[in-house]
Amino acid sequence: MSRLTVNERPLAFDMDPQTPLLWALRDAANLTGTKYGCGVGDCGACMVLVDGEAKMSCQMSLAEAEGRVVITIEGLSPDRSHPVQQALVAEQAIQCGFCTPGIAIVAAALLARNADPTPQDIIAAVPNLCRCGVYPRLVGAIQRAGRVMRRLETIDPVPAPGTTPEDAARAVPAIKAP
Repeated sequence: MSRLTVNERPLAFDMDPQTPLLWALRDAANLTGTKYGCGVGDCGACMVLVDGEAKMSCQMSLAEAEGRVVITIEGLSPDRSHPVQQALVAEQAIQCGFCTPGIAIVAAALLARNADPTPQDIIAAVPNLCRCGVYPRLVGAIQRAGRVMRRLETIDPVPAPGTTPEDAARAVPAIKAP
């Protein structure tokens, strides 16, 4: 049984320890915000924070995540109040939305260590692929989120999601209470 903390909640996964973390999160924990894109670590759609560092969950096994703290897009800010989430909406840096959760996670990790990144810092730190090509707006959104984090600017709140955490956390057989 693999034990880790996901979105501030201790979980034990009754799954093969070699299962990719992505599938444990999506299939067992019902956290479907983390996306399956390529499965080989090229696109970044599956990014999560592991002990504060952006990691591709398709490339990490449950065994490798054992004992660690994992934050998914759902845990970044359940009410979408994180500055990155607010800035992505405010700057209209979301098109189809598929890549957005992974980009938001990477941006949050970047801003946690550098709240005033240059465009070059952002380009270097965000390896995610976006088929819609919103990269110029992403740079602006991440810089704006940094200004919000530094308290130089505010953004009007974005609407909260329609699904409550309680609805999303329905009983799943692969999760056992620790």
